[in-house]
Amino acid sequence: MSDSIISFVDGRTARRAVTMALCAIACVHLAHAADPVVKEQDIDEQSVTKALAPEDNGDNIVTRGFVLSNKQPGAPAKPAGSAKHPSLQMLITFTTNSSTLTDSAQAALDKVAHALQSEQLAAFRFRVEGHADPRGSADANMKLSEDRAAAVVDYLTHKDGIAPERLSSVGKGSTEPLNRRNPIAPENRRVTIVTVTD
Repeated sequence: MSDSIISFVDGRTARRAVTMALCAIACVHLAHAADPVVKEQDIDEQSVTKALAPEDNGDNIVTRGFVLSNKQPGAPAKPAGSAKHPSLQMLITFTTNSSTLTDSAQAALDKVAHALQSEQLAAFRFRVEGHADPRGSADANMKLSEDRAAAVVDYLTHKDGIAPERLSSVGKGSTEPLNRRNPIAPENRRVTIVTVTD
């Protein structure tokens, strides 16, 4: 009888420990699942550099969960799709239903440009992704997101002097919302800058 009680208590303790461990893992995953979206007034050169710059730890370049190996040729490569490129998600504002940048957006992008020209980021290329919320047709949202991403690239290259070959643009339409509970939330209308490391 006592053996079965001990077994029951040990089993319950083990289940509790496993449950607590799974909860801890889930919390860590949720904390890193989506980067916060930075508002224009909060954008500064230091935060942009920190978000986009890969860190070199000797053998590998480590960037917020992504490891790009510096091993000699012939060493096994990491599987495709396992890399998370460093990125910065920003609420860049445009005039309604257009790709015209507001004055506050231009001021924020000037700070982004300074960071992209910094010593830590000068060697990298970047992809600018435009995102839209689901209002309107999928085709219209895709076109608007493409135009907005292109407008950011155009501003950074023509106004701020970033070399055009360092930047590319892509529209994501409304296919990657950050806030699925509130489809028209501002964070679903964002611009993401991704460091291209391969």
